[in-house]
Amino acid sequence: MNRIYFDHAATTQVDQAVADLMFEYMTDKFGNPSSIHGFGREAFSAVDKARQQVADLIGATPEEIYFTSGGTEGDNLAIKGIAYANKNKGKHIITTSIEHHAVLHTCQQLEQEGFEVTYLPVNDEAVVDIEVLRQAITPGTILISIMYANNEVGSIQPIEDIVRLGHEYGIDVHTDAVQVAGNYPINVTDCPVDALTLSGHKFYGPKGIGAIYVRKGTRILAIQQGGGQEKNLRAGTENVPGIVGLGLAAEVAQREMVDRVEQISNLRDQLIRGIMKSIPDTKINGHASNRLPGNVNFSFIGVEGESLLLNLDMKGIAASSGSACSSGSLSPSHVLLAMGLPHEVAHGSLRITLGRHNTEQEVNYLLEVLPPIIERLRSMSAWDGQSYSKKQEDYCSNCQLK
Repeated sequence: MNRIYFDHAATTQVDQAVADLMFEYMTDKFGNPSSIHGFGREAFSAVDKARQQVADLIGATPEEIYFTSGGTEGDNLAIKGIAYANKNKGKHIITTSIEHHAVLHTCQQLEQEGFEVTYLPVNDEAVVDIEVLRQAITPGTILISIMYANNEVGSIQPIEDIVRLGHEYGIDVHTDAVQVAGNYPINVTDCPVDALTLSGHKFYGPKGIGAIYVRKGTRILAIQQGGGQEKNLRAGTENVPGIVGLGLAAEVAQREMVDRVEQISNLRDQLIRGIMKSIPDTKINGHASNRLPGNVNFSFIGVEGESLLLNLDMKGIAASSGSACSSGSLSPSHVLLAMGLPHEVAHGSLRITLGRHNTEQEVNYLLEVLPPIIERLRSMSAWDGQSYSKKQEDYCSNCQLK
């Protein structure tokens, strides 16, 4: 049985050219970039090239790119680094209730250190209201950290409006763009965030490598001490194989961006139409149209998510019921709950995230096997199609897309 991978928001397959280049820098070109001999200079040049490749992906300059171990470290560095650097101006941070845990837990840690954090609500499409954000700003607000697009339901935030509002009040804006960079166009000139986080393994690069963009002039402090690497912002010997892999993955993503977005968006729309047509009592979660090209999140009323995933896995299909970082938890997705879904409905979610290697045939196979799985699971559950609270009835009244 062929295996089908529909979990690209969790991670992606490393591009073969990327893997080949990384192997070269693990074996023949293994120098330390801090060394002044030929091996070191060779590694230093490779790191410099990758910095330019990553900068080109998001419209930055190479001097504004700092390599990290991935999205989690990047979020920590951006939020803590900017907070520590500006704490004399104020100690208030604004984020949202649907952020990745790398942001939420970092903000919670800062609260223990005396900072104040406001966690903004979102609407039922997982989108922030700009006026609610404006009302949350105080004279002590020093940072707004709002993700570019949600990792679970794919909704894209009004980042340009958020940046414009933040800068109106002299507040730095950071965005976690881990799900977006390499998969959807980003340009930090058109959308002038002060800091942006990205991760290589979300766009066919290696795990364990990422980068943070810091706009020139933004005040930020290092949170990791040691050597003077990355212009004293991120100490530690550079992961040269990972960095060159990230650089090449960024270059390929930029070159193929238009075609990738079109191809994957078409598959996404085909999948949405097929599921909403064939499976009743189903709702798509997230914004109906302004969403990531490859992200689809459904709630199937009367179905438990873990059972659904196991049944799909037996059919050779890999998907998710939420973010990979929380997949071991029995609690419903904090994102779906923040959107107003009842616990029972949130437990029945399925996240399908498409990638460049997926095909129309694979989507058709999912559309073939999913309806009977849902029907069987519903027949085994306590749900009778009617025994729901008023809130759930209201929620279900618009389950089926027109």
